Formats: sequence, structure tokens, C-alpha cells
Amino acid sequence: MARAKLIFISGGVRSGKSAYAESLVRDFSAQRKIYLASGRAGDPEMTERIERHRKDREMDGWHTIEQPVRMEEVLPYILKKDAVLWDCVTTWLANELYEGWERNEMCSEIPGCMEQKWIQLQDTLLKLLDTAEFLTVVSNEVLDDFVRDDLYMRWLGRIHIWLVKQADQAFEMENGMAFRRK
Repeated sequence: MARAKLIFISGGVRSGKSAYAESLVRDFSAQRKIYLASGRAGDPEMTERIERHRKDREMDGWHTIEQPVRMEEVLPYILKKDAVLWDCVTTWLANELYEGWERNEMCSEIPGCMEQKWIQLQDTLLKLLDTAEFLTVVSNEVLDDFVRDDLYMRWLGRIHIWLVKQADQAFEMENGMAFRRK
């Protein structure tokens, strides 16, 4: 059994990467289009934006799974022939690195914590590739993200390198234009 096709798309904030990823998935002849939305509402404007995007996707035939922090929890919902779009790696990473901050027990400060989460994420992505027809992953550029933390950047770079190695195609978005990197 052949694994799913993996497409990786990175780009700066407002580069058009998410819209491009959606257009690619829309073109797949998949059974269902699944949108794994990592965004979290931090204020009323973001709440409204997330809801508007979810409704727009729903009208376009998407099934949305909101805020999958534990990515492995989406696996039971994915079927053969699904086209899955995960938007986005950077939100997942920030949530995982800084999990426990309110208790002053951040994962990023606990030895081995992020390594375990990274192993789980790799396993989950490989299982998605074994199940879905297509997997498209979106992420912000390593040097163009809003979080300026060396640990964050190292982890983001590590994840990007792995995704590019696994990807059948990799694109970088800039000003609404896609540049193929692989």
C-alpha cells in the first residue's frame, strides 16, 4: 500500500500559504477534505475570524477539527481517501513548548518533554500518511515567525527539516506566490 502524498508549505505571516494549501487540497479527488485548525482565539476579533473561516470551509465541503493540540487524537477521525490539511505547525509548537506555563511547569523546561512530544508528532504524521490520501502541512517560516525564542526556532527548524525530507513536494510562499523547494 502506497503512503499518502505529503505536501509541505511554509511562508511568512500573510504570505498566502493557507489559501494556497486550501486550493491544492480542493483540487484533490479525495473522499473528504479534513482541515486540522490549530488556531486559538485570544480575543473577540480572533474568535469571530475563526468562526467565519470554519463556516466558509463548511460551505465548501470541509470537515474541520478545531485546535488539535494532541495531534494523535485526530487519527480515529481520518479515513482512507481523505485529504488532510494541517494549519499550522507553529501554533502546535508554541502550545506544546509552553504547555504548563500557568503552573510554572513549562514543557520546554522539563528535560525530555519536547523530545517525547516530537516523537509522538512524528508517529502521528506517519500514521496520517498511512491512512489519508493526501496530507498537506502548513507552517510559518523559521525566521519570519512572531515568537523570537531560540528554543522555539530550533524546534521549528528541526520539524521543518524532517517535513521537507518526508515531503513529496515542498513550497515556500512569498506575497501570494509559491516557489517549489522540492
